[in-house]
Amino acid sequence: MIQGVDNRGSFRPAQGEIPTSPGVYRFSDRHGRVLYIGKAKNLRARLANYFQPLQSLMPRTQRMLALAANVDWTVVATDTESLILEHTWITEFKPPFNVQFKDDKTYPYLAVTLREESPRLIITRNEKIRGARYFGPYPKVWALRETTALLQQAFPIRTCNDADYRRAMSTGRPCLAGQIGRCHGPCSQLITIEEHRERANELVAFLAGGDTSHLRELQRSMREAAAEQRYEAAARLRDQAQAVEHVLEKNAVVLSLDVNLDVFGLRADELAASAHQFIIRGGRIRGERSWIVDVEIDDSLSTLLEQVVQTAYEGDREPPAEILVPQLPEDVEDLEAALSAMRPRRGRVRVRVPERGDKVQLMERAVLNAGENLIRHKLKRAADLTARTDALAELQRALDMDEAPLRIECIDVSHLQGTGVVASLVVFEDGLPAKGAYRKYRIEETRDDTDSIHQVVSRRAAQLNRARETDEPASGIYRDRPQLLIVDGGEPQVKAAARALREAGITDIALCGVAKRLEELWLPDDPFPVILPRTSDALFLVQRVRDEAHRFAITFQRQRRSTSIASQLSEVPGLGPKRVQMLLKHFGSVPRLRAATVAELSAAPGVGGKLAEQILSHLNSDPATAKLESSLEPDREGRTVE
Repeated sequence: MIQGVDNRGSFRPAQGEIPTSPGVYRFSDRHGRVLYIGKAKNLRARLANYFQPLQSLMPRTQRMLALAANVDWTVVATDTESLILEHTWITEFKPPFNVQFKDDKTYPYLAVTLREESPRLIITRNEKIRGARYFGPYPKVWALRETTALLQQAFPIRTCNDADYRRAMSTGRPCLAGQIGRCHGPCSQLITIEEHRERANELVAFLAGGDTSHLRELQRSMREAAAEQRYEAAARLRDQAQAVEHVLEKNAVVLSLDVNLDVFGLRADELAASAHQFIIRGGRIRGERSWIVDVEIDDSLSTLLEQVVQTAYEGDREPPAEILVPQLPEDVEDLEAALSAMRPRRGRVRVRVPERGDKVQLMERAVLNAGENLIRHKLKRAADLTARTDALAELQRALDMDEAPLRIECIDVSHLQGTGVVASLVVFEDGLPAKGAYRKYRIEETRDDTDSIHQVVSRRAAQLNRARETDEPASGIYRDRPQLLIVDGGEPQVKAAARALREAGITDIALCGVAKRLEELWLPDDPFPVILPRTSDALFLVQRVRDEAHRFAITFQRQRRSTSIASQLSEVPGLGPKRVQMLLKHFGSVPRLRAATVAELSAAPGVGGKLAEQILSHLNSDPATAKLESSLEPDREGRTVE
């Protein structure tokens, strides 16, 4: 660091603020100039490296950090997206501490030269070929070459250079690709120039459409080959389909060069909403913004979206011709008219929801980043010592407690269609989570949610009573007594918890329940809920405690579900842990696996015909697996039913 000055503490984000997702990060100075751009498979782990002791950092890194005043990041879905977004932004911002792209390196594209008499498929880094249709860019050149060969099998258009093509046309002797059937160009005398052009157009439609019909045809042929016990052919078709899928994994943040639009993502809870805006100009992300919006009780998602879009173009910001949102506002015509008035003589502004392709993926990235920003906002607020102190004092007054609840415990029950019932207990001390004190509970038999709450509170009360009876020093979850116990639910759940505490003879622990949507606090003996101001720190703290209990319960429930699925499959002879994981990844779930035919199972990696028959026989005869299937099938997104 320059002259030993270390100002990293002024902009170092809290560890919990940084997501563990892949993404791209940027260091900038106090004037907003971008100093360095990097990518990471795990943003949290990567950024932690920049805040190690100074002597462990490279001199160049020290110089960059000496000038830095801020660090921010953008979350993406895959490493591929992070790689290309990093390159795009380095090219755009030209940060002084980035050196890997100073040679103006570009990524390769697939291009179809439609302007030529006989179009050809080429791999190129030249983005200025007249009349060419481009697809990409792609970061993996070797994969692009392999898949280009596979695409030639499905769409056998020419790949030769112009000199070879003219020579073949003049001599009537096709090139090597034509001789071996890799190209059905006109020089092979198998098709006309017009027919060849039609095939080139089909290839363009296939690549532009993100693959629908052709991939399905490959997969259908694979299943037919497997059903006819032509397993080698099925495996070859499977590999072709996977390779085609791989090459079609284009970057969601790179569009065609004539695309100018803004993309808005939104994530909201009962108290606040986070908006994230991607600014796309010339097909590239030229900028982004995130901000927090307070949520009123009656605010719908469409109302919030309308407010967000209007706020984005305050002042002298001019909207583009196209704006993408996750949901149309109720008065979308009026909104479009207002936005169009901001750009006179430049055409009408359209506000729409993307339906397919790259724009849908961009929308998903915007929503993802909005969610991450909402989490960061909550964590920053929770880390504020003054806010936490005010929250605890306000909660003490609202619940009429004798002392501030320095230790809060919260219980939440999670299940899936009534099966796999579990519960979580999370602990907050001084307004912050004490994760080492979290506990999980299995509930083997229960009638409903109130019965589950009663069981868990009874077990927790018994632990506290045992600690008091043994007169052991207070330490650990089983001995430390909370001042406040929160249950996730309304009046019925609170009454069940109160009955459990009363049966255990515990009277020195305050109790309340928090109901969703309106965020009401229910007390055991009060017919009316306590309504906290929606902007209060106390309500924010209660919500954060409840959400953490909910998250912990869902995580435990999914772990149990995954373990149960794996154990069922591991009972099949010849099916080890690695093959179990491969099968689950291939089919996605036990219901889809159980519904598969022998042919479809045989096409899965590492599974032959005999093993496929054994798997189906076991799954169809195991009632436990059938019960598991019935509980899993309605919930395709892994959500739990509260």
